Amino acid sequence: MQHYSTLFRATSFALLTTTLFLAGCNPSADQASAAKGMQAPEVNVIALQPQELTLHTQLPGRTSAYRVAEVRPQVGGIVIKRLFREGSDVKAGQTLYQIDPATYEASLASAKATWERAKASEAIARIKAERYRSLIKTKGVSQQDYDDAEASWKQAVADVSSAKAAMDTARINLEYTQVKAPISGRIGKSGITEGALVTAQQTTALTTIQQLDPLYVDVSQSSTELLNLKKALAEGQLEKTGPQEAKVKLLLDDGSYYAENGKLQFSDVTVDEGTGSVTVRAIFANKDLQLLPGMFVRAELSEATLKEALLAPQLAVSHDPRGNATVLVVNAQDQVEQKAFETVRSINNNWLVKNGLQAGDRIVVNGAQKVKAGMKVQAKIVDAASLVTTSPATKQ
Repeated sequence: MQHYSTLFRATSFALLTTTLFLAGCNPSADQASAAKGMQAPEVNVIALQPQELTLHTQLPGRTSAYRVAEVRPQVGGIVIKRLFREGSDVKAGQTLYQIDPATYEASLASAKATWERAKASEAIARIKAERYRSLIKTKGVSQQDYDDAEASWKQAVADVSSAKAAMDTARINLEYTQVKAPISGRIGKSGITEGALVTAQQTTALTTIQQLDPLYVDVSQSSTELLNLKKALAEGQLEKTGPQEAKVKLLLDDGSYYAENGKLQFSDVTVDEGTGSVTVRAIFANKDLQLLPGMFVRAELSEATLKEALLAPQLAVSHDPRGNATVLVVNAQDQVEQKAFETVRSINNNWLVKNGLQAGDRIVVNGAQKVKAGMKVQAKIVDAASLVTTSPATKQ
């Protein structure tokens, strides 16, 4: 019996050992699944690459005419002709309206006759005064008669001057019956038609002329931004066209650039008392009249050129409780790190990096929600150009 008991214990031990060995060689399905779950998550990253970048500042503005003239009559009467086409270009001095000149022609003729009569009276008075001047020496006339003759002559001279002034006034009024363009430019619609009665210096303009070449662009900025622009101009960070003028480009509403460069004038500014904003004017040539008053545009100033600029996509940037900009970076050991950095400005959908990041840093741009600092990840580099960006050199 003892022999059989010993044999049974030996057999049981052998079976248990074999079972444990086989279990160690064949892991269960649950163990395999757990091992698979430990694989590092995949994230998309971009590698920061230095690039040459010319900085621009865009200033919103509106175009306005270089000169505006409201045409009003300087004499009254009936308009008998309109001598221009609405919306056309006119020259300074061109006749726009003809007012009935009949009464003014008559007034000029009357004034001219009065002047001729005054000249004849002056000639008689002058001859008499000269005769009396010689007779007074021989006592041929009394002193009183001589004084009267001299006074009459001087009065006749004054009458001639008065009649001449009246005749000139009548001539000017006759000329004013031709209402002429005070400046060259694009003329608007007419406020009257033939047969209308107009009066001298009436409040309602007959039409308006706008000089469109050159053209102004009025840019509104805060006083602080104006001081920064002036400082940048003084330090040579802006391209200059003169001592107080910066070179400026014009970005049209459709996103295209205007062909001509302009000049931003810092010497002529206007402060809005209500808002405290400052209006600065830029001037542009407009020979083809492509620009019209009232258009919304952007004036673009070229600033410094950075040789090795780094741009961090805004979609990858978050902020810590102190407001510092941070990104998740994958280091050389494929571990996630959180880095804080300083920015200079926003350039469309990117931040221009001041410090804290360096060339070659791999920034997580997709998958950041499933990782955290210290985790090991699989980093897949994507092209930065595939991210949603626009022109990387423009400050909004």
